[in-house]
Amino acid sequence: MREETRAERQAQIERAAYRLLRERGYGGTSMLAIAREARASNETLYRWYGDKNGLFKTMVEANARETREALLRAIEAGDDPLECLENVAPVLLSMLLGERAIALNRAAAADESGELGAAIAAGGRNAVAPLVEELLRRACEEGSLAASSPSTAAEQFLGLLVGDLQIRRVIGVLPEPEADFVEARVFTAMTTFKSLCGSSCID
Repeated sequence: MREETRAERQAQIERAAYRLLRERGYGGTSMLAIAREARASNETLYRWYGDKNGLFKTMVEANARETREALLRAIEAGDDPLECLENVAPVLLSMLLGERAIALNRAAAADESGELGAAIAAGGRNAVAPLVEELLRRACEEGSLAASSPSTAAEQFLGLLVGDLQIRRVIGVLPEPEADFVEARVFTAMTTFKSLCGSSCID
């Protein structure tokens, strides 16, 4: 199968999985049901993803890919780390508050097995947070930031950026934010974060 054809089929499978996830939750969404919804063979799903947990982990990783790639480019480019963080923050926040992330988190909250929550942690936060930490490590080394450690700085920044917004989205009291809301939130988070930091990190 050609690479672009496989990518198209995977996108169809993942869209079908999201539809069923919203309707049935994680426990009620089987590989067979996803295969039928996507008009694919059950064998193909198991060959490509291994099992249901593998499929959803792939979906989480795909949802976080733009943020992760933007952070990697910023780290590799060696540009001003705080400026890079400010540029990436809207992408990160939009991803975390987007419909796909919210569907995954709602399903994870109802999944007693904990499988989906583990997949979200592995493919989402655990893949992105270390890159934020690396940017802040560089800011510390360059003397533009002060914190007890880069990991503490990353936790502080993510707390200021996200706060309880994702929880409010998951429980349905906050609509998907518009671009101006995201821009204002990023500005406030960055301004507050910079005001809390001085000129050097203690590692």
